[in-house]
Amino acid sequence: MARRPSVHYVCQSCGAVFPKWAGRCESCGAWNSIVEEAAEPAATGGTAPRRGRGAKVAFVSLAGTAEPPPRIGTRMAELDRVLGGGLVPASVVLVGGDPGIGKSTLLLQAACALAAAGRRVKYISGEEAVDQIRLRARRLGLDAPGLEIAAAINVTDIAGTLESEPDIALVVIDSIQTMWLESVESAPGTVSQVRATAFELIRLAKQRGFSLILVGHVTKEGALAGPRVLEHMVDAVMYFEGDRGHQFRILRAAKNRFGATDEIGVFAMTDQGLVEVPNPSALFLAERRGNIAGSAVFAGIEGTRPVLLEVQALLSPKSGDSAPRRAVVGWDTSRLNMLLAVLEARCGLKLHGMDVHLNIAGGLRVLEPAADLAVAAALVSAATGKPTHAGAVYFGEIGLSGEIRQVAQVDARLKEAQKLGFDAAFLPRRIARGNTRLVAPEGLQLNEIGHLGDLVTLFGGADSEEA
Repeated sequence: MARRPSVHYVCQSCGAVFPKWAGRCESCGAWNSIVEEAAEPAATGGTAPRRGRGAKVAFVSLAGTAEPPPRIGTRMAELDRVLGGGLVPASVVLVGGDPGIGKSTLLLQAACALAAAGRRVKYISGEEAVDQIRLRARRLGLDAPGLEIAAAINVTDIAGTLESEPDIALVVIDSIQTMWLESVESAPGTVSQVRATAFELIRLAKQRGFSLILVGHVTKEGALAGPRVLEHMVDAVMYFEGDRGHQFRILRAAKNRFGATDEIGVFAMTDQGLVEVPNPSALFLAERRGNIAGSAVFAGIEGTRPVLLEVQALLSPKSGDSAPRRAVVGWDTSRLNMLLAVLEARCGLKLHGMDVHLNIAGGLRVLEPAADLAVAAALVSAATGKPTHAGAVYFGEIGLSGEIRQVAQVDARLKEAQKLGFDAAFLPRRIARGNTRLVAPEGLQLNEIGHLGDLVTLFGGADSEEA
């Protein structure tokens, strides 16, 4: 008599397992995310493995030298920057992003560039037919006869085919949520299938020595769909970000075992696909008008790259008895509320009755606290109606008592500002540390600020208090 397979219930958001179905996951709180799945049989037949003497583990000293891993250049400088210098053989990269943001376009361009350089590249799509991929390549003007494309979702077939192919440099799987393994009794995209198919493909990449890029879907919260263990299994996790209303796209490294994290690559979406932006600062500031109140330039650091961005602030009286509105694009709303409280409590700037709108122009999301001083300058400028100095940049972290705190990589920020023609910088007051001495680039005047009240005074403290 055939034994009925046991089942359990798995949350598709966090991977938690339950003995019975429930409407809400007790682990992550998601609603209607628990799905019935067949339990995988235990490899030991339900008995605990016998403990025996294992092989000896070899330990070595921390001292020693190791050659850096070899790299395969993708012929796309911005992509190579985020990867840490190019693809590493036998490495696995997970690329996530919102639907329609350009993930497939980016990877198809990179695959075509590598194939045109004489590398063996295989592009496997589980979402598009072969003719659809050809049409997209033709629309983008891509010509790489050596690129091999296929439409398949059966991982067993894919693995069997790749094992028989020699000298493969890169395999692209678009996407991991569409892959399916016969031995797992659940639908494609479930936690069990994503975990099992990813493990099989990663094992094959490590064994055969080719680079593997997996495309991943994201949830409405912006996190990668599927089990979190997927992000631990791969060598690098990258997010492709951007606003569809802007032409800019940002490729950001969230994890990289072979390079710097939080490194970014900047692209512009055009009719001919994604175009690299080697100097994003000039592009982000191209449409800036320096004589408008409520605008300030932030000298930021994204990964290892200095980037200048325009911070825009707009204040308007709130309507009726409603609570004041805080609309933020590209920055943290909680941090804006903190700055508004500091400006009012420590500097006497009356903003509690105002609607506040804050925007980071260009569509880039700023994460570092060094943007505090630039945001504060834009807010004070909007409150007083006095424009900031058109040739100045601002950076510095602000504490709850209003003090301006030191930030990292000051030299890189100042050099980027000087390169783009700025003549002044407002930064935290320096604290003597040994023999360290900050040298201003030629033509750049440094204005050190110790307290947020000093910044308000520059715009006219008495007038700002009445605003």
